[in-house]
Amino acid sequence: MTHNLSSGDTVGMSFWLISMALVAATAFFFVERDRVAGKWKTSLTVSGLVTLIAAVHYFYMRDVWVATGESPTAFRYIDWLLTVPLLMVEFYLILSAVAKVPAGVFWRLLIGSIVMLGFGYAGETGLMSAKIAFWPSMAAWGFIIWEIFKGEASRINAGLANPHVQKAYKTMTLLVTVGWAIYPLGYFVGYFTNGADAGTMNIIYNVADFWNKIAFGVVIWAAAVADTDSKQASSIKTS
Repeated sequence: MTHNLSSGDTVGMSFWLISMALVAATAFFFVERDRVAGKWKTSLTVSGLVTLIAAVHYFYMRDVWVATGESPTAFRYIDWLLTVPLLMVEFYLILSAVAKVPAGVFWRLLIGSIVMLGFGYAGETGLMSAKIAFWPSMAAWGFIIWEIFKGEASRINAGLANPHVQKAYKTMTLLVTVGWAIYPLGYFVGYFTNGADAGTMNIIYNVADFWNKIAFGVVIWAAAVADTDSKQASSIKTS
């Protein structure tokens, strides 16, 4: 059931704005698949799936907020449990586009993201103490950061001769480190300091989703287009 959104509802408006941005991003990524080389199409497909899944959830979460005024925490985590592992898999996919990557990279990033979200969900929904759940969730995030900066994925990227993939990889690591820091910061403020109400928490998470999910896809798209264009230019020169 759709509920009327008040023009004075800042939180509700933030849900609406990001849902529209996610729909637009989805259309863009799927259309741009036809512009890039075949090895990049899977990465752009996953980027489109991330924004599509998030858009559907945001429409629903907006209705929950408008109807009840309560934070749609459980539904937000359903979104994250689907989209965040897909974002992590993107590291594996962009490296696989230009190099042979062991399956261990895929599984470590996937499992790390699931553990991070699992404890976050348990803490925010009351399945366990929010303050206790915070620490293993942070440890899993730290493991992910270690893997992409110092682990096997990082070493593979350092050995690549493709500057477009290397640039995209480095930018994505910054997103995971800086952009994703918004989530634990919001969690910490909400549960350790009691300094944020439900409305503020939702705006923080909405802004983070807007930046991280769309930006991830744009970074991959830019690398895919640059790599495709450079290969096409090289083939023209040699023909």
